[in-house]
Parts: sequence; C-alpha cells; structure tokens
Amino acid sequence: MGVSMATAEYWVDRWERQQRRYAIHREERFAVLADVAEYATRDVARPLLLDLGCGPGSLAARVAGRLPHAEIVAVDRDPLLLELARTHRAEAARYVEVELGAAGWVEALRLDRAPDAVLTATALHCLGEDTLALIYRHLAQLLRPGGVLVNADHFPAGGPAGPGLAAHLGRRRMARTLAGDEPDWASWWREAAEDPELAHAFAERARRRPATSPGNALTFAAHARLLRAAGFRSVTCVWQYGESRVLVAFA
Repeated sequence: MGVSMATAEYWVDRWERQQRRYAIHREERFAVLADVAEYATRDVARPLLLDLGCGPGSLAARVAGRLPHAEIVAVDRDPLLLELARTHRAEAARYVEVELGAAGWVEALRLDRAPDAVLTATALHCLGEDTLALIYRHLAQLLRPGGVLVNADHFPAGGPAGPGLAAHLGRRRMARTLAGDEPDWASWWREAAEDPELAHAFAERARRRPATSPGNALTFAAHARLLRAAGFRSVTCVWQYGESRVLVAFA
C-alpha cells in the first residue's frame, strides 16, 4: 500500500515548514547549492548529480527546477521520507534507499558514469566523524576530475569567542524568520506517526532503522582537513551566516 498524493503533499509541506527552524535562510542556501552545481556543470550536456541525505526530496526538487537537463540520484536511508519523495516529487530524481558509508553503498547507486557534483543539505552533521571521513574518501574517488562536493550545513565556529557569537546570530535570525505555526522536528515525527496512511511506512522504518549515529560537531576547518586528507584538491566557503555555511570541495 502506498501513500496518496494528498497525504504526501501534506507531510512534505509540514516537513518544509519545520526545517525552517534548523536552516538559516534555507531557500537562499538551496539557491547557492544550485548556483554552484550550475557553474560546475556549465559545459556538461547531461550532468549527473548526487543528493546525499535527500529526505523527502527538498533539495532535489529545487535543483531539478534549476537544472532540468540534469540527472539527479537522491540518496537516503529512511524509507518513510523516500516514500514521500517518490510520491510527491517523483520527477525530480531517482531515489535510492541506502545508508551512507555502509558496505557497498556506492555500488548500490548503480551509476553509469562519474558524478559531476555531489550536493547535500543539513545532513552530514548526523554522521560520526569516522563515517564522514570514509564517505569523503569514497566521494573523492567517485567524482569526475574537477567535480565538486557542495555541503550546506551547520559548521560550529572555532576560537574562544566565535561559537557563542555564531550561535547567537543564528538564533536571532531564526526568531525573525519563523511565522508561528511551524512544527519542530520532534512534533513532525510524532504527528506523522499518528496518520494511518503512513503506518506501513513507519513499520518499515522501525524494521530497517540502524543504530543511532553519534553525529558530529566538526568545525569548517575540521571538515576541510578531512576533505583534503580524502583527496580533494581545495576547499572553500561560498556562503555563510553564523554557523550556517555552504562548503565547496573540488575533486
């Protein structure tokens, strides 16, 4: 039994609204990701893009709108979020259920050529540092020469004064952005679990869900060190507000 379009649309809309709590200037960040992908693939007739930790297809849908000639492979481990994506945003990408960093995860993508860009938004901070380092090594080998990894996420500031200031800027900007009836992460999952139409997806999610990842709180500098150690040539920040940044690494 699948999810109806109306149900998928409702829960994806609720997802988009709750994510506004956690990604400063979320639409602007998505636009920057698409800008970098557009630039990196400007001479490619049919670009291949990967979207890591795609959730219900938020980033894939926006990039597909900007780059309709691109092929997007969107990856996540959560069967519930992928079912919402496949129902509500079926045309945006080919969706693959796989756990990033697990044995054989790259082969499970079934790619017919090297990707031109790997995009990810508010996802890689959920991975432990060792898993992240492994994924960076895999991506450095997977991307075509000159390809890019573009990561929009939270990067805690370094130094004695930076973290407090960056966090304060983020909190103040969020307070000005939220409009009122915005669910948070916990309430979205709690409310979605009560929808009978999603019961089968929650049951599958419970059956497949691996152990909780420890996550990471790596600074931008720490990510840059891991990326260079993995084989990326250079790393730069192309957008920032407080702890929220868009990192670009060149293969």
